Amino acid sequence: MATPPAPGARALAPAVLTPQASERRIVFLIGAIQFINVLDFMMVMPLGPDFARALGIPSSKLGLVGGSYTAAAALAGIAGAFFLDRFDRRGALAVALAGLVAGTVAGGVATGLATLLAARVVAGAFGGPAAALSLAIVTDAVPPDRRGRAMGAVMSAFSIASVLGVPAGLELARIGGWRAPFFTVGALGALIAAIAVTLLPRSPRPTATRAAATPFRDVLRRPIVLFALAAIAVAVIANFALIPNLSAYLQFNLGYPRAHLGLLYLVGGAVSFGTMRLAGWLSDRYGAPTVAAGGSLGFIAVLAVGFIHPIASIPVLLIFVAFMVSGSFRFVPVQALSSRVPEPSERARFMSAQSAMQHLASATGAMIGAYVLTERADGGLVGMDRLAWFAVATSLLLPILLLAIDRRLRNRGAADVHARA
Repeated sequence: MATPPAPGARALAPAVLTPQASERRIVFLIGAIQFINVLDFMMVMPLGPDFARALGIPSSKLGLVGGSYTAAAALAGIAGAFFLDRFDRRGALAVALAGLVAGTVAGGVATGLATLLAARVVAGAFGGPAAALSLAIVTDAVPPDRRGRAMGAVMSAFSIASVLGVPAGLELARIGGWRAPFFTVGALGALIAAIAVTLLPRSPRPTATRAAATPFRDVLRRPIVLFALAAIAVAVIANFALIPNLSAYLQFNLGYPRAHLGLLYLVGGAVSFGTMRLAGWLSDRYGAPTVAAGGSLGFIAVLAVGFIHPIASIPVLLIFVAFMVSGSFRFVPVQALSSRVPEPSERARFMSAQSAMQHLASATGAMIGAYVLTERADGGLVGMDRLAWFAVATSLLLPILLLAIDRRLRNRGAADVHARA
């Protein structure tokens, strides 16, 4: 059972947690869903050189494949921001997961760039709302004083997908061809979705929340909401200018062997699994702005020595692990702090808008990468240093935005305490 909220904290939506559903159980189930959702997106990027050769897609255009998913997820998030709170979270999540599985399987039967893009659009159109609903369920279940740790646990699905999923996907592609990972993830996603949706508790009846819900256009007028959306955009766009092209850059620019590519994700994911949980604990203890500032400084340092002025003596494995760790120390505090922004009746819609912004920023970063980069005759990429400078510039804004959000949350909490007195 969830413990009562701390004095001054806003009340959670009533009756979300049933007596049989503990916080830990909900976080575990949502983490499993996020594992599939993240893996569906993550596996496409390291597989890029494999299906690019098979389907005749230029390496410099691989960002379009990732960008098509994120653009579709962004549009779906914008639409969902106006109606998701009207539906039971569990039922809406079931529909979103069914669409995600269908889009993933469709990717395995693609015959060229156009059909692969179409499949990724379907996956993104359902994957974005699935992520938003998942985070809304966790926010409903876990009070603010423990939400950083809960978000860190849920977001560690990214690391588990790296440790287990991506290396397994790369090995499946090596043994059975690039289509095998799509079919395997689709089947696993259907199984996990069926289990999770069966065991998750029902949310309050839609009529209970609709009456109290504020029109979302009014929610978007609040400065704190705009700051929260800007923070997720700043955190994501820096990463996704680089990530869709990371596999090709490591192989063809830094000379890392394709046969050992799975090792990068295995080690990087294992390390970041722990650091995401640590980032959540630190965010609860010391505040999200402080943790995000430290993560941003580490991220900029990695960009300097790995992309802007690559130092040959630094192992590629170390660069990759540092890239993933510094990313976790940026994303976890953003998500933990942002979860406190919406009212209970606005959570699914806010998370959908946040998901839209996240995927729009991802798509924008990927499109910028596809525009800036050119391909050498040997497959290497030209222009990664310019993308890294762009990532540095955007990363400097993140701590400033989180400070503005944190200040407004403190003022809002003080106003609530005063109103109750």
